[in-house]
Amino acid sequence: MNSYFGLIVIGDEILYGDRADRHHDHFRSLLKKYGKLLHRCWFIPDQHESLIRHLQFSISEQLPVFVCGGIGATPDDLTRSCAAEAFDTPLQRHPEAKLLIESQFGEAAYPTRIKMADLPMGCELIPNPYNQIPGFSINYHHFLPGFPEMAWPMAEWVLRQKYPQQESRFKQRSLLVLNTPESALVPLMELINREYQDLKMYSLPKFGTQGRVELGLRGDGDIDGAFEHLQQQLTKQKITFQIST
Repeated sequence: MNSYFGLIVIGDEILYGDRADRHHDHFRSLLKKYGKLLHRCWFIPDQHESLIRHLQFSISEQLPVFVCGGIGATPDDLTRSCAAEAFDTPLQRHPEAKLLIESQFGEAAYPTRIKMADLPMGCELIPNPYNQIPGFSINYHHFLPGFPEMAWPMAEWVLRQKYPQQESRFKQRSLLVLNTPESALVPLMELINREYQDLKMYSLPKFGTQGRVELGLRGDGDIDGAFEHLQQQLTKQKITFQIST
């Protein structure tokens, strides 16, 4: 399952439009570079109950997950405490994080910045090359700042250290069905889904055209065999199609 990752972006400012999200596209590309796939992406507000519920569900899925945002020291930064509660572990001052923050800010670390060293017990630190204030990992969830300039190099460090680069087995192939409504393709899609359960069929109607539907398969199973079977079935049913380039 380490080929598939989740992404959680936390912050009212994203949801309310004060800032535009930049994480989704970047993490999708970064994961692809390492032979991984973005399995899901959530945008969550800085709200205690919502954060805990979503983190608990994320934990239950047992996927590696990057979590961006909310690990600062202001009152609206709830991610550290919510992560501790979701993982059912105490929040405590991490000695190494404490030293890093004190080294960076000296006396100015107190009374506020030092709160960023209060982390879920048992977590591991993620180094922050931008300002030395670390993120943290706990049970395949990797918590990063919301700022892309910090989060992105930290995420790449996590991938290098914990999830070695590999060739992705994920493939995608498609063809263009002509002169056939999408509804007429449903029985064929159901047939392919039954016979190739480790793949996923999809259909994308081409709006503005009559009866043109992109029909495809994606996944890490026998996509070549399934794609050949799909073509045979279309030919058998006298449905015209073109192979996508």
